[in-house]
Amino acid sequence: MEPNPQESVYTESSSPENKVDVNVEQPGAIAQFSSSKPTPDQSWQELIQPVFDFLSKLPGIISGFYYQYQSALILIGLVVGGGISVYLTLAILDAINDIPLLAPIFELVGVGYTIWFIARYLWKAETRKELGNEFNALKDQLLGKQ
Repeated sequence: MEPNPQESVYTESSSPENKVDVNVEQPGAIAQFSSSKPTPDQSWQELIQPVFDFLSKLPGIISGFYYQYQSALILIGLVVGGGISVYLTLAILDAINDIPLLAPIFELVGVGYTIWFIARYLWKAETRKELGNEFNALKDQLLGKQ
């Protein structure tokens, strides 16, 4: 009995390494060439594919980590930001302090303002009471009681 050419697929092998699959249902259709040895592109793609898979999953990993440790990350960020701001403030003050005659002028301004504040608010009892009322009004405004 002869095989029906419409239903069967023939495989012809010219060497043990190369195989060609022929589909007789569609005239002129030949399956892709398959080789037992990987080409340089295939080996390169096999090495790169896990990296691409990891990089495609990376945003989900980062967002899951952030939502799990959100409060700790915010606290760490605030501590680092505070440290950086203290460092920059001290660096700016040191740079200003290195300018000749500027540091003594700032000291004189500070001493003068302190003398004015004592004379204005702390010398007499009624001005101390006025300062206490202003302080309480400011405190109520900041805390939202007014």
